[in-house]
Amino acid sequence: MTLSNSGVSPTWKLFKNSTQLAEHATLDILNAASVSIKNNGAFHIVLAGGTTPRNVYKLLAQATSDWQHWHIYLGDERCLAVDDGERNSVMANECLLQHVSIPETQIHFIPSELGPEKAAYAYKDTLSAVEEFDMVLLGMGEDGHTASLFPGHIHDPQQLTHAVFDAPKPPAERVSLSSACLSNNANLLIFITGHSKHERVIDWISGVSMPVSTIKSKNKAAVYCDHSAWLGET
Repeated sequence: MTLSNSGVSPTWKLFKNSTQLAEHATLDILNAASVSIKNNGAFHIVLAGGTTPRNVYKLLAQATSDWQHWHIYLGDERCLAVDDGERNSVMANECLLQHVSIPETQIHFIPSELGPEKAAYAYKDTLSAVEEFDMVLLGMGEDGHTASLFPGHIHDPQQLTHAVFDAPKPPAERVSLSSACLSNNANLLIFITGHSKHERVIDWISGVSMPVSTIKSKNKAAVYCDHSAWLGET
């Protein structure tokens, strides 16, 4: 995998609520999958954690796609037991993966139960086999973090994955794909919903650098933002 933080910055699209946002995102993902499978025989997608992606995954689970050609990755994971409900893998499985026919060998979870360093090293090997992600899904936290890339944290820009030991949100230990790794994509979708994100939205469009604003795309990138996050209204 080639690492680079250069590329296309996202355009912004506004939706009246998180439901409409999720519906449009689902269609975009399905369309990207169709194009990728038609052109390349596979669809490599990085899933995000969080509330808004949860709704997207539930909609995807009800849709029709050539699931046999999907390959699943995670943008980050918490270092918890395999079956812990706070893991992104558990959420993705419950909302989407157990309902569709993606081969188990094509579902690549982060083995974070091994601890940050061992898991980051193991997932690096998994990602090394991927030339480029066809789509990356991300969210944004109230502090401007994305995946488990947090403000103020310094990481080696040449790494595919990062071991995280001091996340400001529990659990402190996590594994995250790097900014450059996440930027190696053909399609990028970033979801921002809820009034609590409003201040970071203003920061972003004002040019303030945050972890989420460092993620680019080789081809097409968009931020999907609901009116609550955009306007700061409940």
